[in-house]
Amino acid sequence: MAASSGCGQKRKTESANGGASSKKKPNFAWNKGLLASMDDPELQEYVDEKVVIIKDKYPKAKHHFLVMPKENIPNLNSLKPEHLELLEYLHEKGEEVIHRTDETLKFRLGYHAVPSMSHLHLHVISQDFDSPCLKNKKHWNSFTTEYFFDSEDIMKMLKEKGKVQLDSSKFQDVLKRNLRCHVCRKDFSTMPALKTHIKVHSYKNT
Repeated sequence: MAASSGCGQKRKTESANGGASSKKKPNFAWNKGLLASMDDPELQEYVDEKVVIIKDKYPKAKHHFLVMPKENIPNLNSLKPEHLELLEYLHEKGEEVIHRTDETLKFRLGYHAVPSMSHLHLHVISQDFDSPCLKNKKHWNSFTTEYFFDSEDIMKMLKEKGKVQLDSSKFQDVLKRNLRCHVCRKDFSTMPALKTHIKVHSYKNT
């Protein structure tokens, strides 16, 4: 599924449901959407007995994948010590998809501190952030601040503490921060200005 068509479809759906009646009767089923996406052959990049890797329906970069366990794990706070091996496997498969996709670009593998979608998912995302689906401050800050935890840090936390317990209240204001380039840390007042600027940087994996 092309990134541009996916973004456009999302806007159309939001517009269609954006009346007063939708506010009175909100539909919360959207946060379960990953479970349906896991079974979508058009999105699937890799499947085995433990994991499913899909292309993000609304990618925030040129390459954006989600690595998800088949086991029912709602979020990071649901992890137990025995899940460490599974997290390592998710990370390994994430690195493999990078090698198959584009080894010339820099990538990060990580998790959102407070994910909007239910079901544990590891983001594998290139650092160019070249996508029409990257639209606002919330999108940007969710991948370029401490809101985004490196996969290896999450594994280390689980190994040392036996759990991953993140205080969601600490991250309430992170997504509202001013826009800042993730490379040179220069501030910007609008997303168009920021997106124009980040093109001057190289995202080659040197």
